[in-house]
Amino acid sequence: MKLNSMKITPYLYILPFFILFLIFGVYPIGYSAYISFFKWGNTGAVQFMGLRNYSRFFGAERDPLFWISLKNTLILLVTGSLLQHLISLPLAIFLNRQFVRGRDFFKTVYFLPYITSAVSVAIIFQQLYNPTGSGPLNFIVNNLGFEPIQWLRDPVAIKASISIILNWRFIGYYTIIYMAGLQGIPPELYEAARIDGASEFSQHLRVTVPLMIPIIFFSVSMSLIFGMQLFAEPYMLCGDYRQFGGVQNSGLTTTLLFMTLGFRMARFGRAAAVSWLMFFVILILTFTNKYISDRLDYTKE
Repeated sequence: MKLNSMKITPYLYILPFFILFLIFGVYPIGYSAYISFFKWGNTGAVQFMGLRNYSRFFGAERDPLFWISLKNTLILLVTGSLLQHLISLPLAIFLNRQFVRGRDFFKTVYFLPYITSAVSVAIIFQQLYNPTGSGPLNFIVNNLGFEPIQWLRDPVAIKASISIILNWRFIGYYTIIYMAGLQGIPPELYEAARIDGASEFSQHLRVTVPLMIPIIFFSVSMSLIFGMQLFAEPYMLCGDYRQFGGVQNSGLTTTLLFMTLGFRMARFGRAAAVSWLMFFVILILTFTNKYISDRLDYTKE
């Protein structure tokens, strides 16, 4: 009897977690999949639609807003999320060098944008992007002899505005992650490379990058997820749910679209279908990232 109690006790300790996970994790996921097959609103009868909520995005009744939002999301994913890694990794390598003083200070400063509320950041950047000459950014542009940029009124400038915020927020975050990864590379490998006559660039190309592949895979995967779920910045900059992403829907992301469908238009079934399509896009992008990472990781051979 005592032996049985000892076997059961560990499971009782972890049972509350699994109960909460089932209620707040698994159940909402399953329920969203369920309502994606229905016409479901605040009023009127709930009507079974089959796959029609999904076919709206591909068939004759194709919703152009979905494809505009997907295109915008992918553009911002490249310019605002994946671009960060081309800056973060070299920056981490530089900060990891022994002669750089005050690295702890830089770590703190770089991490601050990430822990700052996205809404607060967007409000501050709204002031920076003021289209008149009184805005800080356009004040600089004016003094350089150029016309003020319509940061939040021009379709191209809107995407650039959002990308700038994303890079500002996350470059420091990924720099810290890469610096942590660099700590795990044995210095003897660099010393051996130097003895073999490798230049500093070759050392990083042949030693640092291959050994950092697992960290790069993790960071890029996180960027893919964050990028595909982009919401707060375009919501704040482009005029909440009413504007569909501002001028020519140029700031409309997929997450902003399904939030608009759900919370403004009360089309919960279509909103759930959009969320599941996003899930499959993220899954495809993550597997692609995994495939590329495996091809580049020679340590697995």
